[in-house]
Amino acid sequence: MGTGHASGQCAAVHLLPSIHEYRWLVQCECFKSVCVLVFSVCVFIPDGPDATAWVVLVVCECVFSVCVCSEHMGRVLQRTSISTNIKERLDFSCAVFGPDGGLVSNAPHIPVHLGAMQETVQYQLRALGASLREGDVILSNHPSAGGSHLPDLTVITPVFRPGVAGPVFFVASRGHHADIGGVTPGSMPPHSTSLRQEGAVFTSFRLVTGGQFQEEAVTAALMAPAQYPGCSGTRNLQDNLSDLRAQVAANRRGSQLVGELIDSYGLEVVQAYMGYIQSNAELAVRDMLKEFARRRRQQTGYLQVQAEDHMDDGTPIRLCVQIDEQEGSAVFDFGGTGPEVWGNCNAPRAITLSALIYCLRCMVGQDIPLNQGCLAPVSVLLPPGSILHPSPEAAVVGGNVLTSQRVVDVILRAFGVCAASQGCMNNVSFGGEGWGYYETVAGGAGAGPGWHGRSGVHSHMTNTRITDPEILERRYPVVLQRFSLRGGSGGAGRWR
Repeated sequence: MGTGHASGQCAAVHLLPSIHEYRWLVQCECFKSVCVLVFSVCVFIPDGPDATAWVVLVVCECVFSVCVCSEHMGRVLQRTSISTNIKERLDFSCAVFGPDGGLVSNAPHIPVHLGAMQETVQYQLRALGASLREGDVILSNHPSAGGSHLPDLTVITPVFRPGVAGPVFFVASRGHHADIGGVTPGSMPPHSTSLRQEGAVFTSFRLVTGGQFQEEAVTAALMAPAQYPGCSGTRNLQDNLSDLRAQVAANRRGSQLVGELIDSYGLEVVQAYMGYIQSNAELAVRDMLKEFARRRRQQTGYLQVQAEDHMDDGTPIRLCVQIDEQEGSAVFDFGGTGPEVWGNCNAPRAITLSALIYCLRCMVGQDIPLNQGCLAPVSVLLPPGSILHPSPEAAVVGGNVLTSQRVVDVILRAFGVCAASQGCMNNVSFGGEGWGYYETVAGGAGAGPGWHGRSGVHSHMTNTRITDPEILERRYPVVLQRFSLRGGSGGAGRWR
């Protein structure tokens, strides 16, 4: 599959010297097939003092920007998994990361996963470093290692090339497993007060070593929570093992696609363009911050915005944003946020970064991939020991699904973007001795300038489906009697 000029001549592939010098111009046309995505991008390049030339950039083999690589990983994961959570609800995310562990591109999966996954990859780089070998696959879910909450198991595969000492890229998939042990079925206990009560813990676990899936070792780890009083090992072991194998398979597909891309264009070219993707996102965020600062200065004379919200127990989440109009940068200071709580609404640092990168991407007026470049213009200050930067053994299962939404509401409120959402992913969890079920049933999305709020939708940090009643009743020993909107629960706004 290819493209060319209007005259039918073939276009040459041209490596841009710098994304800062040559910005994307004119048009970007995507032609999707099952296996191939072709990008045609017109790039203006000076050629002499008075002349210009147009070079058409033709990028084949599953997206030069690597977006389709992540999408293919997601398709493999959905097809090969067996759990309702991953196959039906699509509670998973796949992404590609650079050699430094920074997020390059992802499929449009779960926002709360995507910003946090790069923290997990970078943690493994620091922890394992030179010990990583081809054929290794790492499993992790610990909050201090970039995890969101324990049921979200992240599988990371380093991509190697002959003659290169370390990994040239990483691919990773994060999936929510309906049960990994703990004090209640579904591994989402409402009353947990320590991490060990929430299920099996993996920090830097070698799920695959030398190409061999470590089933015996991972089974022992999944059953380990039973050693703690009142806790059980996983109640869905076969689902866990099958879905972990599916995640490994999805990563393998991602590794193959990245390898094919490198075979076609060379490692230097591919890594350069992945850097350009991140740089383009950085520039887009800087432009947004400059424009917001300009409007803010004209309206108020100040370049600082603040916002505050409270958890149900009164714990404050406070944010002060100081913007540099010239640089297009900002400092997000969460100083004054309440302390770590004796409960499970503590949100690991990676969750706050996920919320921030999501909000920045939403406020950018361009269609750019969500990646590490979005965070380059900002600094984040999180007080240690707070609900947004808890201790390593603090309970966090609710922080991922509730506190994350409140953080998003606070950030969007500071910038005056829209009204708050329902402030929670609205989780339902139940089960028995040999099974566990978990669901997010959605809620409301806030109104904004020119649009009404929406009812019964997954908003912000969640982006899953709701399990079909037929699937629920077929896979679990339950009968659904009623599922409906709660009238009037959203409250009145300006127009109602």
